[in-house]
Amino acid sequence: MGESCPLGGGRDSGAALFPGELCSSPVFPEAEPRARAGAVSGLDAAFLGQDTKSVADVVVWGALFPVLQDEASLSNELQALRTWFQSMTLSEACRKAADSVLMPERLLEFKSYLQKQPPPCLAMERATSNEPEEEEASERALTEEEITAAADAWARGAAALPKPWHPQKPVLPVEGMRNVLITSALPYVNNVPHLGNIIGCVLSADTFARYCRLRNWNTLYVCGTDEYGTATETKAVEEGLTPREICDKYNAIHADIYRWFHISFDYFGRTTTPHQTAIAQDIFQRLLARGFLLQDTVEQLQCEGCQRFLADRFVEGICPFCSYEEARGDQCDKCGKLINAVELKKPQCKLCRGVPVVKPTQHLFLDLPKLEEQLEPWLERSWTTGDWTANARYITRSWIRDGLKPRCITRDLKWGTPVPLDGFRDKVFYVWFDAPIGYLSITANYTDQWERWWKNPQQVELYNFMAKDNVPFHSVIFPCSLLGADDNYTLVNHLIATEYLNYEDGKFSKSRGVGVFGDMAKDTGIPADIWRFYLLYLRPEGQDSAFSWSDLMLKNNSELLNNLGNFINRAGMFVCKFFGGIVPDMVLTADDKRLLARVTLELRQYHQLLEKVRIRDALRCILSISRHGNQYIQVNEPWKRIKGNEEDRQRAGTVTGVAVNMASLLAVMVQPYMPSVSVAIQGQLCIPPECFVLSPVFTCTLPPGHRVGVVSPLFQKLENDQIEALRKRFGGGQAKPTPPASDPVPAPASGSVVAPADPQLIQELTEQVAKQGNHVRQLKANKAEKAQVDSEVAKLLELKKQLALAEGKSPEILVPKGKRKK
Repeated sequence: MGESCPLGGGRDSGAALFPGELCSSPVFPEAEPRARAGAVSGLDAAFLGQDTKSVADVVVWGALFPVLQDEASLSNELQALRTWFQSMTLSEACRKAADSVLMPERLLEFKSYLQKQPPPCLAMERATSNEPEEEEASERALTEEEITAAADAWARGAAALPKPWHPQKPVLPVEGMRNVLITSALPYVNNVPHLGNIIGCVLSADTFARYCRLRNWNTLYVCGTDEYGTATETKAVEEGLTPREICDKYNAIHADIYRWFHISFDYFGRTTTPHQTAIAQDIFQRLLARGFLLQDTVEQLQCEGCQRFLADRFVEGICPFCSYEEARGDQCDKCGKLINAVELKKPQCKLCRGVPVVKPTQHLFLDLPKLEEQLEPWLERSWTTGDWTANARYITRSWIRDGLKPRCITRDLKWGTPVPLDGFRDKVFYVWFDAPIGYLSITANYTDQWERWWKNPQQVELYNFMAKDNVPFHSVIFPCSLLGADDNYTLVNHLIATEYLNYEDGKFSKSRGVGVFGDMAKDTGIPADIWRFYLLYLRPEGQDSAFSWSDLMLKNNSELLNNLGNFINRAGMFVCKFFGGIVPDMVLTADDKRLLARVTLELRQYHQLLEKVRIRDALRCILSISRHGNQYIQVNEPWKRIKGNEEDRQRAGTVTGVAVNMASLLAVMVQPYMPSVSVAIQGQLCIPPECFVLSPVFTCTLPPGHRVGVVSPLFQKLENDQIEALRKRFGGGQAKPTPPASDPVPAPASGSVVAPADPQLIQELTEQVAKQGNHVRQLKANKAEKAQVDSEVAKLLELKKQLALAEGKSPEILVPKGKRKK
């Protein structure tokens, strides 16, 4: 009560500073009489000082800019505020401030704070809203109508629930149903995803997809590996494999990781398919025919030895900014600055170490400025009707504000979708023109009726999930491609972008052994559902967050073991121990009905949040319900009442029956977050399958007479020594394993820590592996003598072993094919 507000004045002071709004002004009292007079007389003043801008306008505009820069978020009731804000934003001084001082990303964090502690005028608006404030929804006073409605819904039992929807396979849009198409950003095939990658894309999308299915919305969730481009070619060179072999290897790794994390794709595919080629080339041809492509000359480095133009990642040289000698052709790892490859001093081809020369080459560009007149009206419609996260709107606005420029869509590579145009047939599509089309081609590999999803904006709602770095490609470039193609494509309605998840006090790094990567999580002994819970609990929705081993242990032991798990286990055990495994009769008191109403409020809040894809906040509703349940059991003490008189035993039965039905509800609510735990609760309580659906009401799904199964604990305690061992294991600087005595690389002294890797040695060995791998493939292609091939393969395996040791990895014992022990 009366706590401070960012504008000054108390929360309950009713302050507002906008002409035409009937609010007092504690910040600028001299503006109050005229502002109020204008409102009372029905006149809208242009500025706080009535007719002209003043210092008051500028100061208030600057304070509110982080909250109100997204004008579309303002309700129609605040038209005067919208008009004033737009007028101020268009002024030269404010525009300069917006483009410089007020644009850093830290303002997103300030915006998040202000939204939780709103200015008084917004607090007044919220007070008139039908939606309860998240922080106060579970604590506000209940009305008699809410209590009566909750008791009536409870009494209707399972009949109050809709019948679960089970779509036919393949899942296709259905007339009259809500058809939800969900994509998560396609992970690059050339690496192993870490926890930040997983929460930013596939896990968030999976949680929402599971929620949609429980709501009986007709839902399709697709994803796959992004397999074309320079990164794949580079990885292939590093590992001495072909691009196709790299894609096959890492696609399987990704699929295994997501399977372990219980990601419920309807289809997980890849972009290196004939459907990708056909659909990408069709969109290209339609853009070409409609005049949305440009041709221009670009200066690029060409390696005469390799007889190819070099992609940025295939060039190394001296950084023009800091003189670092191993700068890449796209960015310097030392100073971090972006580089144009032709700016490098003493450039070298990474493939043959030759000196490339600068030569002109022709490329094709998407004419974004010409498409902008279609893009902006579509964005306004999508922002008005859809749910875009604040960072997605902010990033998109910054691109539009800075002015769109033509963007190159071709590359001089071998590995990619071919460009079907004379003069460019030796080129491929640039990955960020090509990759988003993968959503369409992956769906086409799932069903030949893919156009019913992707050329059906009238019936389909499209949700895109990604981390914030992918936003411009999904909000500007890909929509422009589809708008220009003019083929009734389904465009994104809801763009959901996360901030970044960091690791402890730093960043994930595979090379330094820092952080947990997807293929490592299952080796920790911690179940997949615990990982899911914790990642979703700290999902970076409004600002960056950080994974912490100590916090993981704390949340597991407090929220899961002592709160959620404790309540569900006690509820089920009371049924088994006191009532022979059969749910007892229940006679509800006024206190019980209030609990039903309180649970119903939490359930509705859960729905409101998940419908807005506020996944992390909705998880708190689940934990809040289990806390209410624990308090309910503690207050009523059924273990004591069961030993009392008839009235006490009846009360013990009622409390146990209500509690086990709360556990049944939690089994459904928790399913999007922890599917295996949900299945375990369903099995222990023998919840009927027809009750496994989400509705807005809390009802009695386990009536008197229902028999439960064997109840057992759902969660295990994480011990401090276990967590400390994991922290050390994934903190980098692990001891290097001693190689076999036959290895040519000397072993370090016992207990020593790995010395920093020698980049020069790693580079030399990488090149030798690539060269030897090409030599082996050539011998096989020429059908050389088996003895000669075996000899060269042995050399290749030895080089790979030395490279693994140089990189600080444990070398596998590699055996040539055909010589493996049986």
